[in-house]
Amino acid sequence: MIVRKNMGRASPLVLVTLVLGFCFATYNLVTMIMHNRAISKWIEDDANGGIFFDPVIKMPENVRKPKNARLPFHVAVTATDATYSQWQCRIMYYWYKKKKDLPGSDMGGFTRILHSGSPDNFVDEIPTIVVDPLPEGLDRGYIVLNRPWAFVQWLGKATIEEDYILMAEPDHIFINPLPNLASGGFPAAFPFFYIKPADYEKVLRKFFPEEMGPVTNIDPIGNSPVIIKKDLLKKIAPTWMNVSLKMKDDPETDEAFGWVLEMYAYAVGSALHGVQHILRKDFMLQPPWDFEIGKKFIIHYTYGCDYNMKGELMYGEIGEWRFDKRSFLRGPPPRNLSLPPPGVPESVVTLVKMVNEATANIPNWEA
Repeated sequence: MIVRKNMGRASPLVLVTLVLGFCFATYNLVTMIMHNRAISKWIEDDANGGIFFDPVIKMPENVRKPKNARLPFHVAVTATDATYSQWQCRIMYYWYKKKKDLPGSDMGGFTRILHSGSPDNFVDEIPTIVVDPLPEGLDRGYIVLNRPWAFVQWLGKATIEEDYILMAEPDHIFINPLPNLASGGFPAAFPFFYIKPADYEKVLRKFFPEEMGPVTNIDPIGNSPVIIKKDLLKKIAPTWMNVSLKMKDDPETDEAFGWVLEMYAYAVGSALHGVQHILRKDFMLQPPWDFEIGKKFIIHYTYGCDYNMKGELMYGEIGEWRFDKRSFLRGPPPRNLSLPPPGVPESVVTLVKMVNEATANIPNWEA
C-alpha cells in the first residue's frame, strides 16, 4: 500500500525521465555486447587466417545479393598449347568438375580460351574455344600480352549463358566451392601486395590522366582472379588490351612493371571505366607464403615451394624437398609426387595432395 501510494504521487515528468533513462541504458548495454562480440569474432577469424566479411572494401549495402540468390558465373581461363600450360589446365578442370555442383558453388560453365590459333590434343577433354594470338612479334616475348586480346575475341564470338565471368589462370586449383563474390557493377578481385599504383604515379599518369582522379582509384589487382559482370567485361576488355600494348611499347613503363605489366594494364583499364572492385583476401591463397586453407577458395601455385627435411622453408634455394611448377616445363609432373616432410604448412601439403589426386584420376595423364 505504501509503495502504491508513493508511486501514485510521483510526477509524470519523473516517470517519463526514468523510462527514457532505462531504455537508453539498455540500448547502450546491448550495443556494447554486440560490438564486443563482433570484434571478438573478427579477431578469432583473423587469427585462424580467415576473413570476417569483405576484408578490404566493404560491399555497399544496396548491392548485397539475397542469401538464397544464385548468380552463376562462367569460368574462363586463357592458355597456350605448350605442355606446361596443358597439364595445369587439365588439373584445374579436374577440380572445377569436383567442386562445381557442391553446396555454396555458383560455378557455371567452363571455357579454356586457347590463344594458339589452332586446336591441340585436349579440346575434347576440356571445353575449349580457339582464338588467334597477337600478330607475330607484337608481344615482344611477353606471352601474357595475348590474354586481353584472347578475351576480346572470345567475348565477341562466344555465346555465354551466364551473366558473370570468372577470369582464372591455369595454375588455379579450386579448394572450396566458389560462390559469386561480385555484385552488379562491383566485380570481386584478389588484392596483390605487389601491385602498388601509388608507388608508380609518374608512370601511370601516362595512361591514367589527372582528370580521372588520384592514382589510388586504380585497384591493387590483376585481371585474375576476378569475377565480373559479362557486359562490364565487354566494355573493359578492349581498353585493357590497348593499355597493355601501349605500356609494353613504352620503355619506361615496361622496365617499371616487368612481368606484372598486364596486371597493371587491367587495373588501369577498369579504373578508366570508373569500375571499383570489391577486394577479397579470401579469394585465393598462395603457398608457401599462406599457411592455412581456412575458408579460401583457390590455391594459386605460382611460387616454388622448397624445404629441407626438417620442414624449414628454403626459398630462393633448391630444397631437399620441392614442388615448383617450373620443374615441369617440358612434361607433366609424374603421378604420386612425394608428400612434404613434417612441419611444412597445410597449404603446401594440400596442394601436393590435390595434384596427386588429379593426376591419379585423369586418363592418359602421361600423354
